[in-house]
Amino acid sequence: MSDMTIAAGRRSRWGLFIAPVLLLILAAAWSGFWFYAASQAGVAADAWRAQEAKAGRIYDCAKRSISGFPFRFEVQCSGASVALVSQNASKTPFTAKLDSILVVGQVYDPKHVIAEFSAPATLVDGVTQNTFVVNWTKGRSSVIGLPAVPERASIVFDDPSINRMDGSVQVPLARAKQVELHGRLADGSTSDHPVIETVLQISQGSIQGVHPLLAEPFEADTRAKITGLTDLTPKPWPQRFREIQAAGGHIEIVQSRIQQGEMIAVAAGTLGLSANGRLDGELQMTVTGLERVIPALGIEKMLEDGVPQATLDRVAPGVKTQDLNNLFGALDRAVPGLGKVIKQNANAGVAAGINSIGTESTLEGKKARSFPLKFVDGAVLLGPVKVGQIPPLY
Repeated sequence: MSDMTIAAGRRSRWGLFIAPVLLLILAAAWSGFWFYAASQAGVAADAWRAQEAKAGRIYDCAKRSISGFPFRFEVQCSGASVALVSQNASKTPFTAKLDSILVVGQVYDPKHVIAEFSAPATLVDGVTQNTFVVNWTKGRSSVIGLPAVPERASIVFDDPSINRMDGSVQVPLARAKQVELHGRLADGSTSDHPVIETVLQISQGSIQGVHPLLAEPFEADTRAKITGLTDLTPKPWPQRFREIQAAGGHIEIVQSRIQQGEMIAVAAGTLGLSANGRLDGELQMTVTGLERVIPALGIEKMLEDGVPQATLDRVAPGVKTQDLNNLFGALDRAVPGLGKVIKQNANAGVAAGINSIGTESTLEGKKARSFPLKFVDGAVLLGPVKVGQIPPLY
């Protein structure tokens, strides 16, 4: 056998080992990269927690683990908790605890992070000391754009419910089939003047314990745009609201639609903040089905039974229950039966009042009324009538 033949044989045998050796080197390099990146994910999480803490939001995990090798990063936070701390740190106005959070990121797309939340969550109001239990069948969120300013984010809960703890008994407060909240940076938005577009959707929502009308399922779809922000760094909400007010920012309700049975309400307009931190602005509303809603409010029955002072404070500030009862008594003495007639026609009177404020309109092929809903330094006005008062936001 010639020397050239022997050399060729040796080269061919070496060729058999090159591919496995290269594969082994790549696997070792990839493993090293993954474990290094996993350690940096922990460092980044700690840095994010420290940044949030400066804004008064304290996040913690009873136990944290990282897995997902070789193509994913999975950060499991068991015994998760968050506490909102006031600026003077003298009290904690809000705390929340939930079973666990799983955060998942793909190695090939690290800017996109998905999280899943395990129910239940326990919320404690540090001011009133009320405790609430929140449940859901599936909760998840998605954030795109990390670790810089997020470009868009979403959070979705299936079958969410909120109950208030009364001793050891859970009292139902609210529930829905699904709740979705989506937000994104508007096109052309800059980092020093970001504009946020949001969408809130509620399917088969209901509120218990307030009024039977609110306990009936409703559908809601609200789209809004927020301006006046100077950045998106974590900050306490009072500080954020002050900045929005100082910059002349506002919340533009681009479109809002709520449907409950035959009643449909749509609204659009702009809301800002006064120097006192209260809502200012106006929404133009169009409502169909008012003739069914007003009798359901039970205004006639309230007058028959005596109007609660809390209700009067909302609809007629300064008027006392005793004053109203004295008025009806005086009417009956002057003209027997007049007070009773007024009570029995209360619903019709309210409907006529709303009809006098609004204008005839059509909504989705049905007869409707259009009217302005005004906010003046926190006061809510339906035409000239004050129907509520919203507390300051800072």
